Amino acid sequence: MARVTDAREPWRTSDDERYTLRRYDELRAAAEYVSTALATVPAVRRVALFGSIAAAPRVEASGRWRGRVHAPKDVDLAVWLGAVPDLNQLRVVCGRAVHRLWQEKEAGVAHHQVDVFLLDASGKYLGRLCHFNQCPKHKPQCQAQGCGDVPFLQQHDGFMFDAAASLNPDCIHVLYERA
Repeated sequence: MARVTDAREPWRTSDDERYTLRRYDELRAAAEYVSTALATVPAVRRVALFGSIAAAPRVEASGRWRGRVHAPKDVDLAVWLGAVPDLNQLRVVCGRAVHRLWQEKEAGVAHHQVDVFLLDASGKYLGRLCHFNQCPKHKPQCQAQGCGDVPFLQQHDGFMFDAAASLNPDCIHVLYERA
């Protein structure tokens, strides 16, 4: 894949690219803030960044946006748990972390732009951390089979998480690991 022009060479970078590169930095900062906050929860064993934010910015190879820097939309974090804790506590911790990011760096990342994929200690996918402030919230998303069986553990109909591909050690960035 082609690499984007170095952001330190502003005379070679378009305004759109500068905005997109800044967005990468903001989303990576959100990943750091959230992982630091999650590390305070004893059940959290490991946190890793994966997906488009874990890799270097890339130029779109095809389609409508061909030749433009890929515009990231969210942060994907994998969180391995030793035991399933109070997931509402995890939800609150994540929300406070992105709020602190705004206060300290004025980086605008909304709590729902941080997707937390929860796994047990063996790496089995459990579901995603729900962003709603109550469980169940009686939204269409809450109607998925198994959603809310464990409060604040969100499920998605038809979604299959391929941990082997998504969490390949060459494609992730480990942000926290409990000793």
